Amino acid sequence: MSTPPAGTRNRFVVDCWINLERWLRKTVRNPFVVVSSLLNPIIFLWLFTAVFGSVTGDALTSTLGGNVNYITYLVPAIVIQTALIAASSSGIGLVDDIESGMFEKVLVSPMRRSAVFLGKALSEVLRIVVQVTIVLGLGYVLLWADTGGAVGTYVATGWLGVVGIFFISICFAVWFTALSNLMALWTRDQESTIIGANLVQLPLLFVSSAFLPLAVLPGWIQTVARFNPVTYGVDAVRALMLGQDLLTVLSINWFGGVWNTLVPALGVLIGLDLVLGGIAVWSLNRATSADVE
Repeated sequence: MSTPPAGTRNRFVVDCWINLERWLRKTVRNPFVVVSSLLNPIIFLWLFTAVFGSVTGDALTSTLGGNVNYITYLVPAIVIQTALIAASSSGIGLVDDIESGMFEKVLVSPMRRSAVFLGKALSEVLRIVVQVTIVLGLGYVLLWADTGGAVGTYVATGWLGVVGIFFISICFAVWFTALSNLMALWTRDQESTIIGANLVQLPLLFVSSAFLPLAVLPGWIQTVARFNPVTYGVDAVRALMLGQDLLTVLSINWFGGVWNTLVPALGVLIGLDLVLGGIAVWSLNRATSADVE
């Protein structure tokens, strides 16, 4: 390990830095993880655009009005899907640590358990930032090709909206990162953690507003979507992309414009981050070396 940056005298910051650096090195040294992380958003965005793009025009026009291109509509869903998949892999890395004996060494070290979780989460955040950048860039390229170069305004809320998209994707990823790590601590088995993460993330995506407007989906999906975090993440990113209030699962008109979507959506996501993040840190604090042998 290299020496933490000068001036970081706070032990918590040092512990976070050490864990962040370790997980980044571990990721970079695994070419499969790096390549698959980069290709995954490209494949999903291209495939979903090709499959659904030609059959969703009427649904978008009837619910959103105007001429909304499905590529612009889909990019927010792929942004959240990217964050979801990256966050789910966090628990798999923790199981690998448990199986190799590294996690036991961390437990008996003087590191703060909250710093262990935060450093690991920050490594996932950096990967998500790279992937979201790729998704936004590819979305622009596909839209340019689909419209013959007449893209117009890609992100209706401008550069501040782009920054907001990164912030929302990070807020979304934190709660599922915590859940993924909890699965790892509960199962202590890589296969079970992978199955558990996939069992949760795929239904979450399809019973939400990710791929089609809720208004054209069955009533039971609309009911489930009201309690689905993916709905809030996708709608928040989509509000910034399209510059509209798009939160259909809650009727709030206190803030005006896109803020009617952003404020409640971020409230839900940050609330989940605090609750599940707190439970994850609590579980790490309770873990002992005997638990992972």
